[in-house]
Amino acid sequence: MASFNLISLGCAKNLVDSEVMLGILLANNWEHKDDPSEADVLIVNTCGFIQPAVEEAIEVILEMARYKEESSEGTKSLVVTGCLVQRYLAGLSRDIPEVDLFVGTEGVADIALLLQKLIAGQQQEKYHCPESFLMDSSLPRTLTTPFFRSSVKITEGCSNHCTYCMIPSIRGKLRSREISDIVVEVQRLEATGVKEISLIAQDLTAYGNDMEQSNNNLHELLFRIIHETGIPWLRLMYLYPTGVTDKLYELVQKEERILPYMDIPFQHVSDSVLRRMNRRYGYADLCTFIEKIRLVVPDIALRTTMMVGFPGETEADIQQMEGFLTRYQIDHVGVFSYTNEEGAGSEFFNDQCSNEVKQERKQRILQLQERISKKILKKYIGKTLPVLVEGLSKETDLLLEGRTVYQAPDIDGCVYINEGIANPGDIVNVRITEAQIYDLVGGIVSSAE
Repeated sequence: MASFNLISLGCAKNLVDSEVMLGILLANNWEHKDDPSEADVLIVNTCGFIQPAVEEAIEVILEMARYKEESSEGTKSLVVTGCLVQRYLAGLSRDIPEVDLFVGTEGVADIALLLQKLIAGQQQEKYHCPESFLMDSSLPRTLTTPFFRSSVKITEGCSNHCTYCMIPSIRGKLRSREISDIVVEVQRLEATGVKEISLIAQDLTAYGNDMEQSNNNLHELLFRIIHETGIPWLRLMYLYPTGVTDKLYELVQKEERILPYMDIPFQHVSDSVLRRMNRRYGYADLCTFIEKIRLVVPDIALRTTMMVGFPGETEADIQQMEGFLTRYQIDHVGVFSYTNEEGAGSEFFNDQCSNEVKQERKQRILQLQERISKKILKKYIGKTLPVLVEGLSKETDLLLEGRTVYQAPDIDGCVYINEGIANPGDIVNVRITEAQIYDLVGGIVSSAE
């Protein structure tokens, strides 16, 4: 029986691709090895979205290449898949000759056939980059996340064409899955014990825009999931600020199983910067969105990302961002420095910011958000909140660790549970007794189920 080792890099959307490849290989009688030294084929599913991700991917590929070199001659193969391949197809073979096969983002479903040909010496082409792929529920998928939570990717690609972003050229234009197919996948995950589903896409609110039927939209998808499954926690990730419709506002308000949480990347608040980014909204639109969603869902937790150092960004633009964050007290804010990506529309924009300026502005926003987060979390002290238990704490096995509805997995803070007993995947009531900068502390008072 042939064996493989798979390393997945990058975002949750990339992880879903890795889980599909894992499922396909296992279904075709391949054996997974946790130790790369024991595997016949080493697979690295890469991210190539921004330069730091590219550098990480190359570092991991070269690390896997050392396993190949240290093995007996001809006994290991190295396969690189994903965004890095799709973005830098032309030069990879020249720059990393140790790789035996490159598979683009659209080659996910073909992985078992490709590897079989590779180990049999029948793979003639070093690249496999078909034009289009859209996963569906018929494909096997093996979860690598804890059994009680998973992401469901509802679209592929993106048609927004932000000037700093390479996703349309890497992943192609927007392609939406059929609602019925997504519901089947959610039902299958529910049957395995999944209690939290994060719906993910490059732009969740664009779901269905590429379809002819007007009822193919995010609101209808959520309505179907609510009425055709019993998943208790539904989390919305990666929404576009002006894509949230009145119907979606109403549904989030009405349905308790749609968590009071939205990940909605703003990227900036300055009108001039947003125009250069080709984002289809301005400062006033963001203010209106926050005020409206908090009116409709008063306890909602908002997560956003801010990019600093975009070409042409001024000190006044950063001060406006600081004022915006101070005024609206966003629950979770990720801050990133702009990187000048080869092939992006902004690559040759005038007035590029220096690395020193980017770093100084990033630190300012991070320090401001640290103070805001600490203040926000204090409001939970004394409250009893439902918490999804993840298991023993990463900090110490004397504590349990979990997340409230206001905290998304892997990117937000957590709840340290210092009293009570529960199993991973349990949803329990926790009385919050302490608030830290990003995390909460409390004890179990009773089961929430």
